[in-house]
Amino acid sequence: MILLFASLFAIILLFSGFIYYNLIQYSYADFHARLHTRALTTARIELETDNEADYLKQFKAEYLEKLTNERHFIIRTDTLNPAALSDKLDIPQHFFEETLRDGDHFYKKGNTFYNAIRTDHADGQYLVIVSAENYYHTHHEVYLRQLLAGTIIFAVLLIFFLSYWISSRISKPLQEISTRVNEIGTDKLHLRIPEEDLPRELEILSKSFNVMLDRLETSFEAQKNFVSNASHEFRTPLTAIIAEADLALSRGRDPEFYRETLRVILREAEKLNNKTQALLFLAQTGFRKSKLLFEPLRIDEILLECKETFNKIDPSNNVVIDFTNLPEQHQQLQVQGNKQLLMLAITNIIGNGLKYSKNEVVEISLEWEENDIVIRIKDRGIGIPESELPFIYDPFFRASNTGEFEGYGIGLPLARNIIRLHKGELLVSSAAGQGVTAEIKIPLRRN
Repeated sequence: MILLFASLFAIILLFSGFIYYNLIQYSYADFHARLHTRALTTARIELETDNEADYLKQFKAEYLEKLTNERHFIIRTDTLNPAALSDKLDIPQHFFEETLRDGDHFYKKGNTFYNAIRTDHADGQYLVIVSAENYYHTHHEVYLRQLLAGTIIFAVLLIFFLSYWISSRISKPLQEISTRVNEIGTDKLHLRIPEEDLPRELEILSKSFNVMLDRLETSFEAQKNFVSNASHEFRTPLTAIIAEADLALSRGRDPEFYRETLRVILREAEKLNNKTQALLFLAQTGFRKSKLLFEPLRIDEILLECKETFNKIDPSNNVVIDFTNLPEQHQQLQVQGNKQLLMLAITNIIGNGLKYSKNEVVEISLEWEENDIVIRIKDRGIGIPESELPFIYDPFFRASNTGEFEGYGIGLPLARNIIRLHKGELLVSSAAGQGVTAEIKIPLRRN
C-alpha cells in the first residue's frame, strides 16, 4: 500500500514538473513571437512612413497590446559600434554580431527579452532592436508555481488521509482475521472467520479460507471416524483370538475343545485377513492411473456381466436393468476404463442394495447425457440416516441401522475411488427406511 501511494505521489510530481516546464517554454516562445512582430512592425512604420513616432504610437495603441517597459532602437549598420552599443544597452556584444550575421536574434536578461532584426531599406541597412519585460512569464509563472505547489500539497494530504483510511479499514479486519485464525486448532476446527462487513477482497479471502476449513474439518472428522471404526473392526477379531488362546492355555483341555478353539481362531483370523486385504485394496485404488490398463468399454455390456455374476451367485436375485433410454449410436455408451475395476465398483453397489433390502428389487437404469453416461442404482432397503450420509465414504464406517447385516464398511469407499480413477463421480442419496439411490457418472470416451 505504501509503495502504491509513493508511486502515485511520484507520478504527480513528474506530471507537475512536465506541465511547469512546457508552459514556461511556451511562455518564452510566445513572448519571442510578440517581440518579433513588434520589431517587424517598428521597422516598417519608422523606416517607410512619415511622422513615424505618432503613427507608430497610434498603431500600437490600436492593434498591439501594451508590453511592460517596451523600448525600441533603430541603428544604421554602417554606423554601428557593437562595443559602444553593448555598453550603452548593457547587452553582450555578440548579440549584435550574431544579429548582423544571421539577420534575426533573441536574447534574455533577467525578465527582459530582446529581439533584434536586420532589415534593408532604400538608403541603407538598419538594425532594429525591441525589448520589453515578459509580463506573462513574471506573473503566470508565479501563479503556476503557486497552483502546482497547492496541488501537490493537496495531493499529499489526500494521499495521507486516503492511505490512513484504507490502512485502518484493511488493517483492522486483518487483525481480527489473524486473531481468529490463531484461535483455530485441531480441537477448534468448527470456528470460522466472519465474512460480514469486510472489504470485497478480504471477503473473498475469508470465504476461501472458510471453505478450506470446511474441507479440513471434514478430513479430520473422516480421519477420526476411520481410526474409531478401524480400531473397532480390528480389535474385535483380535480380542476373540486372544481370548480363545488364553482360555485354551489356562489349563488342560480335551482334544475337541482345542479343535473348536482353533476353528474360532481361524474364523476370526480370516475376518481380520479379509478386512486387511480390503483396506489394502482400497489404498491401491489411489495409485497412479498410468499403472492400470484402460481400454474402450461399453457400459451396457459391463452391466450385463454384473447381472450375470449375481445370477451365478444367487439365481433368485432381483436385479432389474432398464435399457429403455439407451442412445441410438453405440459410441455414446463407450467409456475409457478398466473393466475389472468398474465391475468391482458396480457389483459392490448392487450387492449392497441386495443385502440391505434382503433381496428386494434393485433397479438399474442407464441414461445418456451430453458428456457423461449415467448409471442409476436404486434399492428398496433400510436406507441410510441423513445425518450419517457425510460419513459413508469413510473406510469401515457402517450406518447405525446395519447391525443385523455383515459387512466391513469398505464397499462404498472402494467404489468411489474406482470411479474417481475414471474421472467420474459417485453420488448417494438416501433416508432411513426409504432405500438408497446411487448415481454413477462416467465421462464418455472421446474419439
